[in-house]
Formats: sequence, C-alpha cells, structure tokens
Amino acid sequence: MDPRAPRQEAVTAEIGQAERTSVWSPVKPGTWGRRVLQRLTGLREFNILVALLVLGLFLSVTTDAFLTTGNLFGVARAFSLTAIVAIGQTMVILTGGIDLSVGSVLALAGLSTGMLLERGAPLPVAVLAGLAVGALVGLVNGLLITRVGLPPFIATLGTLSIGRGLVYVLTKGYPVTVPYDYQAFIWLGQGYIWIVPVPVVIMVVLTILGTIFLGFTTYGRYIYAVGGNPEAARLAGIPVERVRLLVYILCSTLAALAGLILVARLVSAQPSAGLGFELPVIAASIIGGTSLMGGEGTVLGAVLGAAIMGVLENGMVLLGVSTYAQQAVTGTVIILAVALDIWQKRRRARVRRARS
Repeated sequence: MDPRAPRQEAVTAEIGQAERTSVWSPVKPGTWGRRVLQRLTGLREFNILVALLVLGLFLSVTTDAFLTTGNLFGVARAFSLTAIVAIGQTMVILTGGIDLSVGSVLALAGLSTGMLLERGAPLPVAVLAGLAVGALVGLVNGLLITRVGLPPFIATLGTLSIGRGLVYVLTKGYPVTVPYDYQAFIWLGQGYIWIVPVPVVIMVVLTILGTIFLGFTTYGRYIYAVGGNPEAARLAGIPVERVRLLVYILCSTLAALAGLILVARLVSAQPSAGLGFELPVIAASIIGGTSLMGGEGTVLGAVLGAAIMGVLENGMVLLGVSTYAQQAVTGTVIILAVALDIWQKRRRARVRRARS
C-alpha cells in the first residue's frame, strides 16, 4: 500500500468540502432541473440574495426614494469599499484567521498616496506606493502569524494600532488635500463608466476575479483545504504557511485599494478614515455565510453580505430610524446570520447521521 495514500485521501476530503461550499461546483448529469433546484435552495448565496431582494421590495413599497437610479447607485457606491475589503477578509477567514488591521491599512495607504500627490509625484508612482504600503502591512501580518507564531487576532490588532498611530504622527490630525490636477485619480472615486460609478465597476470586477481564484485555481483550493484541516493539508504537501502569507497580503492590498478609492472620492486623505472599518468588513463576510472556523464561504457571499448591510443602512435612513438604533439593528442582523448558519450546519449534520 502506498504510504502517501492516507495523506492524499485527507486532502481530497478537505478539497471536496471546499467544492461543496462553492457556488460554482458542478452539477452531476441526470435529473438536472431537480438537482439545480436542490442546490440553489441549499446555497447560502441564494438565500442571501433572496433576503436582499425581499429587503429591497419592502423598502420599495415603504419609501418613494429607494427604487430610483440615483439612490441605488449611491447605495452600491457606498458599500463597494466594504465589499472590496470583504473579498480579502473572506480569504483570510477561510484559512481560519482574521485581519483587524484593514481600517488602519486603508487610512495609511490612502495617506501615502495623498502625500505623494500633494508633493507633485507622478500618478503611477503614488498609486503603486499606496498599494505597496498595503502589501507590506499584509506581509508583516503574515510573517508575525506564520513565522513568529502569534495568533491572528493579536498580530493584526497590533498592526492596527501601529498603522493608526503612524497616520496620526504623519498628519498631526490634519487632512492631506489632493490637487485637482490629478483628474485621472479623482475619476477613480468620483467617475462613471456609462451610468455606473467606477467603484462599483471595480467591485464587480474583483468579485469575478476573486470567485475565479477561489473556485478554479490551485491556490484557491488550497485556501479551503487549509481552513478545513490545516494538519491534513500540511501532510498532503500543501504549503500551509505560504497560503496563509498570501491571503494576508491579498487582504491588505485590497484594503489599500479601497483607501485609494476613498481618497479619490473625498479628494483628501483623512486621518480618521477607516476607523472601526474592520467591523463592517468582518460582518459582511459573516452575513455572507463565511464560517469563522474556516473552510466555508465564498467571495460572492461576502459581497452580497456587504450589499445587505448597505441596503439596510440606506433603508433605515430613508425610514428615519435613529442613528443609534441603526447600530443595534446591524448587530441584530449579524447575530441572526450567525445563528442561522449554526442552525443550518446542525440540520445538515443530523441529516447526514440519519442517512448513515
């Protein structure tokens, strides 16, 4: 018997679990219509989409302003930054980790680009510098976790504080204004492609790329395997530490991109940008069906989770709900989403036990 067989079987089981959680996993031939219906009704993404449509329908009936082109695109622009960062956060959570530093990375990367533009640097240099700052913080996070052995919560909490401190030291609390000469950069946050805001287009493109990466590439399958069972993945020859390092770099780079878009939108780098931003980002991933235990979740689910939060916030504003009550409602939605996820897992486990 081949001594590598148990290892191969272990990782095959983990990757199989990853494929079952993916919206793109193939449907076997046969009674195709029935199988597709069964799969859709069991998909978190489908359930989240239904919830989003029901919420939109309710707001369309109760308010006059919700179902207008301007408001819908405004809502999409508002939650696009959360969705962009949630794509990277989802990859981190899939490996069983978490990144609390995304808000500080957003501010620090945006500030780096803003300061360079203020001093007349070429636009490509300023943009690449901002993205490089994000990638560097992600590299530091990954090394602290994979090499030093710090828990992800502690490592990223530390870089959160360091990044925010650097922002305040560099700005002394004052915003950095971007010259209006950089219209191409400002277009990134304020422009439109036809009638669609540029940040929304970027969000859609990144959602497609993220879905393809997780569903159709080797490293995407590795991410699910590492989150499902890191020891089995290591025994199967998967570079677990390299995978973890990769997801933290990707997450921070996407946070940096969101920071650049925000600076372009405001035409200034605000030192308070991204304060508490990690909470809605993590919430979007959780509402989208990503398991905090790792191994389960999709990019599409995270983006839909961000959309639900954005629509819910907009709806409460249109309905005149108090700002304080809005936070309570958001917290309630997060708790219900996690409770529903746990209930579904237990239900599936009972069904499997009954069949066996």
